[in-house]
Amino acid sequence: MLLPSVRPLSLAFALTGLLASAAFAQPASPQPVSGQKPPACGGDLSAFLQGVKAEALSMGVPAEAADRALAGAVIDSKVLSRDRAQGVFRQTFLEFSQRTVSQARLDIGRQKMKQYAEVFERAEKEYGVAPGVITAFWAMETDFGAVQGDFNTRNALVTLSHDCRRPELFRPQLLALTEMVQHGDLDPESNTGAWAGEIGQVQMLPRDIIEHGVDGDGDGHINVKTSSPDAILTAASFIRSLGFKPGEPWIQEVELPENLPYEKSGLGNEMPAAEWFKLGVKPRDGNTSFGALPAALVLPQGRKGPAFITYPNFSIYLSWNQSFIYTTSAAYFATRLSGAPPYAKGNPEPGLSVDEMKVLQTKLDGIGHDVGKIDGILGSGTRVAVQKAQQRLGMPADGWPTAALLNAL
Repeated sequence: MLLPSVRPLSLAFALTGLLASAAFAQPASPQPVSGQKPPACGGDLSAFLQGVKAEALSMGVPAEAADRALAGAVIDSKVLSRDRAQGVFRQTFLEFSQRTVSQARLDIGRQKMKQYAEVFERAEKEYGVAPGVITAFWAMETDFGAVQGDFNTRNALVTLSHDCRRPELFRPQLLALTEMVQHGDLDPESNTGAWAGEIGQVQMLPRDIIEHGVDGDGDGHINVKTSSPDAILTAASFIRSLGFKPGEPWIQEVELPENLPYEKSGLGNEMPAAEWFKLGVKPRDGNTSFGALPAALVLPQGRKGPAFITYPNFSIYLSWNQSFIYTTSAAYFATRLSGAPPYAKGNPEPGLSVDEMKVLQTKLDGIGHDVGKIDGILGSGTRVAVQKAQQRLGMPADGWPTAALLNAL
């Protein structure tokens, strides 16, 4: 998975127009090896490809496979355009989650879980990952494989590796693609996917497929593009590698008491869930059996909107995708598929427009808060700054920027 500035908008939404005005940060990427020199980039494409081939050979990839993987590779200008034109995410949690966690998707998801019950049972038995967790990603990434992208994967990775912006991130993926060709798991001429190189029904990068690929249908190959069993089990293996702990929750909807120290809320402010329960935070499902686990109270649209506590397993969502709205929606989606009821929408206070957010960020920056780039986006830095400003002004410090806060500043 890729860094926020790299990974494209989740394909199922980008290509169907659900989020025509919004792109968002996505998963954390394969990190460059510590101390490793950045690989050569730019220059003559033929010379560049010869360098990639030499490196593939040093990894044990046969010359025939390396040649087949790289032969005919071209620079795709559309990939570069996508890479440089990524937008920003401006939807609220309610807007985004209600569009993505639709009844139709829930129905299809439950149908898929029933259709592939034996595969999901194996995924849970061998990797400890609940079916709902995998299915929610499957839905949100590609609408259950329906929209996987139409960029030639080989050309996309050659383009991004040759480009000198982030070759240390993409060259390992290109080398992994040569391994997939070696194994007979990818046709470099015809395989398509996302512009940044993700492949298949749950949108995984070649290196992750090499490291976590599982042959779910027993045909001797790992094809996450056309084989749902392969995609499901490969996703389960990958999710487990991110630290998912079997039998533990990831997110739980809660009801809030009248008075709560909201300054304790927010990701990074964990304390035992039992401490939240003592403060009057009540799980809507009544389950308080995980009180010993560290938990954070998250309020995507402030204290008057939906409220959740997140557990350690929520970290796998942040590893998959660094957008708070996406991760919270995906985690909520997984609970719905696992039997939870719809969240209580509440009545959140109206947020700020983009221009108002920029004014707010400018004011917060002016009094010493680190909000990052003044871009009108409610990112993690701005949320923390809003919370600190609210607390200083004696307002409920729930991290949700409102007109009242802007006026108070």
